[in-house]
Formats: sequence, structure tokens, C-alpha cells
Amino acid sequence: MPAFFFFRHVQEHRVIDLRSDTVTRPSAAMLSAMMSAETGDDVYRDDPTVNALEAEAARLSGKAAALFFPTGTQANLVALLSHCERGDEYIVGQQAHNYKYEAGGAAVLGSIQPQPILAADDGTLPLDVVAAAIKPDDIHFARTRLLSLENTHHGKVLPLAYLEQAWTFTREHQLALHIDGARIFNAVVAQQTTLAAIARYCDTLTICLSKGLGTPVGSLLCGDTALIERARRWRKMTGGGMRQAGILAAAGLYALEHNVARLQEDHDNAAWLGQQLHELGVQVIDQQTNMLFVAVPETQVKPLGEWMKARGVLISAGTRTRLVTHLDADRAALAQVVAQWKAFLHQ
Repeated sequence: MPAFFFFRHVQEHRVIDLRSDTVTRPSAAMLSAMMSAETGDDVYRDDPTVNALEAEAARLSGKAAALFFPTGTQANLVALLSHCERGDEYIVGQQAHNYKYEAGGAAVLGSIQPQPILAADDGTLPLDVVAAAIKPDDIHFARTRLLSLENTHHGKVLPLAYLEQAWTFTREHQLALHIDGARIFNAVVAQQTTLAAIARYCDTLTICLSKGLGTPVGSLLCGDTALIERARRWRKMTGGGMRQAGILAAAGLYALEHNVARLQEDHDNAAWLGQQLHELGVQVIDQQTNMLFVAVPETQVKPLGEWMKARGVLISAGTRTRLVTHLDADRAALAQVVAQWKAFLHQ
């Protein structure tokens, strides 16, 4: 039995997993593309499939160059290392992934100080608050060097008008602007725009391929040529130089061609799931793009999680439960989730 047929067979018997879109698995067609990928040594820049993926990311983003990474955490880290020096500071959201969930890498490895601020309800960082956080040019303070935004942020799409304002603001204050675009194509689809229309308002942008786009691994950093060359050195130093990485890049090329437009299905499914749960009496807190947040009473958190798991549904149960739709959870699967939730409430 060919490997990809076995892999898909295993997939078809797994549970319904709504903990994140990171749980997506490559399709048979994607695995086939990976197995037939032409490869070379990417550290020598000789892998044609990696080169093609980086060229495509640069084209789509409107940037001069792009660089392939194993993970988004490393891509974000290298972006900060490439923009900032030891003793510099970046302003970032209190709940942003590259502040809260990436092990403090910029501080630990780059001696780059984070200055977290609270995001507004729409996911933006208010520019008046950002301005107040910029340190004066004084030997007592870290040098404020960069503003980091996240798009989408908890499923929320940053408005293009805000990005334009943030871009102008950072030019006026001599700051670099980085966008953590782990789910940037969800923003592209939601706004019915292009990646370049968003990326024009930043110096650098990361793209994650292994969330809603469905690849097993991989992220990209897009920016100007000089910065990407600095990033290449940092990538090597932090252990991200790969050899025959074309088998991974092939998945990224497949995803960019086949899995972007279909993200709208995930958005529609999240909205549908929210409506169905609302009709069951579940309090819907928010739903944007492929993320749905619902309130669960404290006394129900543990029982709900255990009930769903015992019936083949994985959720991150909490008083604020996040449900994430993706290409491996179609409408039929979500209907099963609703049925099990209803059964739990009526037991």
C-alpha cells in the first residue's frame, strides 16, 4: 500500500479535533507532491523546490525576498533578531504569540526586551498607547526599535485602514513594523484582498503553512533582500538550516495553490457552529474567521472536556473555550460535535 494511502486511511479514523488548526494533516495529494519533490542542499541554496517556494512567497507578498523556516516560532525569532540589536526593545500585544507563547526567545537569545501593551477589542494595538510606550532616547532605557502586530489575532482581522495608520506611525517614529502572520491568509480571505495589499504596510511578515493551509511543517519570513540575508545567518545560527528541505517546501507550494481560497469554508463553518451552539443555549462570546469562543460554566469545564473526549471530540475546555475550524473538520464532523454537546447538556 502506498504510504500516502496508508496515511489517509489513518486520518479517516481519527477523532474530531477542534483544539487548533495546527492539527491539520496533509492530504494524499499533498503527500504525493512531497514524495515527488525535486531536492538539493538548501544550505547551499541548491534546493529547487525551496527556492520556488521562497520565490512564490516573495511574489505573493510583494516583498523582494523570502526565507523558509521549520517553524513560525523560529521565523518570528529570526525576524526580531534581524531587526534589533542587544538592548533594543519591541512593542507587542500582551496576548501576542511572539510575546507570550514563544518561550521568551527574543529576550533569552537576542537580549531584546519586550514591552507588552493591551490590545483593543478588535485585535489592534492602539497607536496612542504605542506612542506612550516608546522610550525616550536616554541611556537609562532600552531603545525602542520595532512594533510587532499579529494578524489575525485570536481570529480577528486587523483592518487595512489600521495597518496603513500603523505603517505611517512607524515611519514617523523610526520603528520597524513586523507582522506575525501565522494566519495571515485567513485575513486575506476574510477581507477578499491579496497578501501584497496587507504586506505593503509592514517591513517583515511571517506566514505559517502548517495551520489552516494544512502542511505538516513550515513557515516563511518575507522582507527586503538585505534583511533576508541577515535572517539567513540567524536561521543558520539558531539551527534552522536544512538540507533536502524540498520535500517540506513542496507541501507549502501545494498549499498556496490549493488551500487558500478554501479557508472561507472554515470561516463559514465556525459561524455555523456558533449558531448551532447558540441555539442549544451556549453563550457565544465571539466568532471571527475560523475561531469561535464560547463560555462554559466553571462546573461544566472538566465534565464537558471528558464527555467530548470519550466520544471522539477533542476541545480545549475552559470557561472561555476556543473552537478552531479547519480543513480536517467538515460540516458533517461539526454536526457530530453539536450532537455530542447537546447530549452533554441534556444528560
